[in-house]
Amino acid sequence: MGDRALIKPSPLTSLFTPLPSLGRHLRLLPSKATSSSSSSSSRVCCSSIWSRREVVQQSLMVIPSLSVALIGMPASAKAAEENSAGLADWERVYLPIDPGVVLLDIAFVPDDPKHGFLLGTRQTLLETKDGGETWVPRSIPSAEEEDFNYRFNSISFQGKEGWIVGKPAILLYTADAGENWKRIPLSSSLPGDMVYIKATGEKSAELVTDEGAIYVTANAGYNWRASVQETVSATLNRTVSSGISGASYYTGTFNTVSRSPEGRYVAVSSRGNFYLTWEPGQPYWQPHNRAVARRIQNMGWRADGGLWLLVRGGGLFFSKGTGITEDFEEVPVQSRGFGILDVGFRSQDEAWAAGGSGILLRSNNGGKTWSRDKAADNIAANLYSVKFINDKNGFVLGNDGVLLRYLG
Repeated sequence: MGDRALIKPSPLTSLFTPLPSLGRHLRLLPSKATSSSSSSSSRVCCSSIWSRREVVQQSLMVIPSLSVALIGMPASAKAAEENSAGLADWERVYLPIDPGVVLLDIAFVPDDPKHGFLLGTRQTLLETKDGGETWVPRSIPSAEEEDFNYRFNSISFQGKEGWIVGKPAILLYTADAGENWKRIPLSSSLPGDMVYIKATGEKSAELVTDEGAIYVTANAGYNWRASVQETVSATLNRTVSSGISGASYYTGTFNTVSRSPEGRYVAVSSRGNFYLTWEPGQPYWQPHNRAVARRIQNMGWRADGGLWLLVRGGGLFFSKGTGITEDFEEVPVQSRGFGILDVGFRSQDEAWAAGGSGILLRSNNGGKTWSRDKAADNIAANLYSVKFINDKNGFVLGNDGVLLRYLG
C-alpha cells in the first residue's frame, strides 16, 4: 500500500454521529408563459352582380388583414410556439433557483414515484411531489450555518431511505423519504471528495470518492468498510511500468465515474488519458489504455451491459460485446462539432445523448444509429447529464439551471 492508501475504519469505530433534523422552505414555481395571437379578418361578401373592379378591390382588402395577422404576432409568441413544437419529447421545467447553477443529479423515492429531489451547485436542493413538473427549494440548516457553499454531487434512494454526498465533504441521510435529513459528519481520513453514492439496501449504501476510495455501510452510515485496499494513485505508483499510457501523469482524481446495475464501476482519469474499472471482490482498480486517439470525455454502461465511450470533440464509441473490455468501435453521430457529454438509455432500444450548446441526439435501435433532435436547439446551455428513472420518467440536466423533462 502506498502512502495514500485507504484507511480502513474498525467495524467497532463509529465515524459518524447524527445531527438534528432539517427544516424545509417552500416556494412556488412560476407558471409557464403562454402565448396568443390575434388577427383581424375581413369578410368578403360575394355577389353574382359584382363587377370585376369590385372583386379586385375586395380581394386587396383581405390581403393586408392576413399580413397583419401573420406579421403582427409578437416575437415571444412565435418563439414559444416554435419551442413548444420542437420540444415534442421533452419540456423545459423552469426552476426557482439563481442563474448559473449547474444541475448535477436527480433521484426519486421508489415508494412514491412522483416524489423526487434535484441537486446542484451553490447548495441547490429542490423537491418535487408531482413527478418533476414543479419544484420547490429545500434548505439544510446545518449546512447554511457554515461558511461553505456546498456542491451536492450525488443522491440515491432505496425504499424510503436516501443519501446525499457533496463537496466540501458532506453526507446527508434520510429514513423518511426526505421529510427530514440528518447530517453525518465524516472522518478527516477519508481520501478525496465524495462524488457518488448508491443506496443498496436497508440502512446500506456504497460511496465513491474522486481518488478511488469505495466504502460500504450496513448501519445507516455509522460504520464504513473499505472495498478497495488503496487509492488509484497508490495503485498506479506500483503498476506504472505496466504500459498504461498517461498513468505517470495521473493527477490522482477521477473526471467521471459510473456504476452498473451489477455494481461494476468505470471511471475516467482526470486528464482523459486512460480509464479504470472495478468489480466487486477486486482489491484494486484496474487501469486500461484508451482505444482511441482523442482523450476520453465520459464513459458509462449501455442497457445491454456493454460500455459506451465519449471522446472530446464529439466522438461516440461502443464496446464490442458486453462487460469490461478495451475493444471499441466508433458509432457515427451528427454532433454539429459540439462535444457530447452524456448518454442515457430509456430502454434496450431507445437512447439519448446530450452535449454542448443544447445538442440532443436520439437512437431507436440501441445506439447503432443516431439522429439529431431539435428539442433543445433554442436553449443556450450545455446539457451535462441524461437520467432515466424508468421508461416513463427521464430528465436532462444542464448548466444555468436548465432542466428538461421527458414526455415520451
